[in-house]
Amino acid sequence: MERVVQRLSSTRTFARIAPHCVPALDRAVHRLTGGRTLLSARMLPGLVLTSTGARTGQARRTPLACMTEGPKGKPPTAWVLVGSNFGRPGHPAWTANLLAHAEAEISWRGREVPVRARLLTGAERKAAWEAVVAFWPPYARYQARVDREIRLFRLEPRPDGEE
Repeated sequence: MERVVQRLSSTRTFARIAPHCVPALDRAVHRLTGGRTLLSARMLPGLVLTSTGARTGQARRTPLACMTEGPKGKPPTAWVLVGSNFGRPGHPAWTANLLAHAEAEISWRGREVPVRARLLTGAERKAAWEAVVAFWPPYARYQARVDREIRLFRLEPRPDGEE
């Protein structure tokens, strides 16, 4: 079943339709479950990112797939976000928000976690890219469809209240 989902999510049709329905469904399920579940988490781990709008300064909540880092069976020590935008040409807005304001918050399995985002570059990005493609192969097809380099961010917990 996972291969079918991966094949489907790699199509251009999915890239046209999914951005309009997947986030809305995720937001509804997240709200109904008190922040414990995302519908898309049936395929990939997911979180809800609350970032500050780069232009507006307003709080922006975005459900996103993620790859967790850390010892298996333990809470994650970090989360990697992939700015794939479903393989569409432009960078997703949330990536500009994190570039402008690195401090953010995530909702992870019912917990609110303050985080600091860091854009990955160079060898660190290369290693993370290999890991995310091994984790979810459609990311490689998304990258092949676009001219831009897909942005990768590592989110690490920050002490409460730290700016």
